[in-house]
Amino acid sequence: MNPLSWLGIRRRGLSPAQQQRLDALPAPQPLDDTPLDDCRFVVVDLETSGLNVNRDRILSVGAVVIEHGLIELGSQYECTLYQENHRVTESVLIHGIAPSAVADGVAPADALLDFMDFAGTCIFVAFHAAFDHRMLQRGLRDELGHRLRHRFVDVAELAPMLCPAGGRRQSLDEWQQHFKVVNQQRHHAAADALATAELMLILLSLARREKLETLADLDSRLRHWRRLRQARIGAM
Repeated sequence: MNPLSWLGIRRRGLSPAQQQRLDALPAPQPLDDTPLDDCRFVVVDLETSGLNVNRDRILSVGAVVIEHGLIELGSQYECTLYQENHRVTESVLIHGIAPSAVADGVAPADALLDFMDFAGTCIFVAFHAAFDHRMLQRGLRDELGHRLRHRFVDVAELAPMLCPAGGRRQSLDEWQQHFKVVNQQRHHAAADALATAELMLILLSLARREKLETLADLDSRLRHWRRLRQARIGAM
């Protein structure tokens, strides 16, 4: 729930209907003893106007749901956001979202409300999740006055942790190739989210083989893996 609602405060610029939707957003899923098979994972990919998390803006959101150990193909989210004065940049040449598509996009506040309502009580999953996390966090703050509390799991961390045989692979393309995941439209938010979801299913299977049964188990292993990685980097 938006903390402003406790004080009866409506964020400036939001309509009463938008504020009501914001206040009704469900609480995030904690990293607790919930079994991995019972967790709702929302795999998200953002296409943006650039890579500066303090300046650039979200242009497109794509998301796919993993629930009960399966990708729910009937439960997907895809939206292009309206952004004023959007111009062609190097990023546009990569993801191909033209200024005309952005001009016809959904108002950011409504698009982000729709997305958070779609996400519900979940754990977000992304590849190089820190970027998506910070961009979504800033978008929600600027457009809705909402603080993002949902937790993110980074496939770029899970993959080398659970599959050290993958060697020095770092990019989404490299891990897709390693696991033979086909991505029909690279740098398209919905297609990249689906490809990342397929990777996540493979990694969840590997996690179960290592007796990682719950969200808490997975989080604990990730924390340990990060400490070991930092120690190795520090020793170099």
